[in-house]
Amino acid sequence: MARLEYRWAKPEQNDPVLYAYDGISPEEISTRFVCDYFVKEHHVYEQVRCATGPGGVTAIFVREAEDEEAYNPEVVTQPDWKGIRLEVREFREQAAYYPVIQTLHFSRQSEVRLYLQANQVFLKGQVWVKTSAEIDEDRRVYVLYVESDKKGGSQ
Repeated sequence: MARLEYRWAKPEQNDPVLYAYDGISPEEISTRFVCDYFVKEHHVYEQVRCATGPGGVTAIFVREAEDEEAYNPEVVTQPDWKGIRLEVREFREQAAYYPVIQTLHFSRQSEVRLYLQANQVFLKGQVWVKTSAEIDEDRRVYVLYVESDKKGGSQ
């Protein structure tokens, strides 16, 4: 098990620690590394970079995401599902709400990571193009934001 730190990307302040997770698996850390956004305590943070080093300490450096709001103020303390949840949502520029295309459940981090790393996903009979990915700790879900493939990309 390792340690993951979320740090403010403020080198002039020695990149102070925002949140720390001890005993986190390397698999979960690598899944978090591919997320562009991190939602915690109703704040949305944007990943600037991530790093790893000796001794099992890894860090994700973030800044406050401008023009982004936490989707839902409700915090999920006891999820009513098992495993790892991924919401695939349709991204719409300037929208306040992004509709859910599909909700998927996985038993392993590597399974959800395949979706988060993909440039395209095929769901509901069509190709969708990734715009970003996030981990929403308040709601205990990963979220993949996608747009319809207007070019009709291949499957």
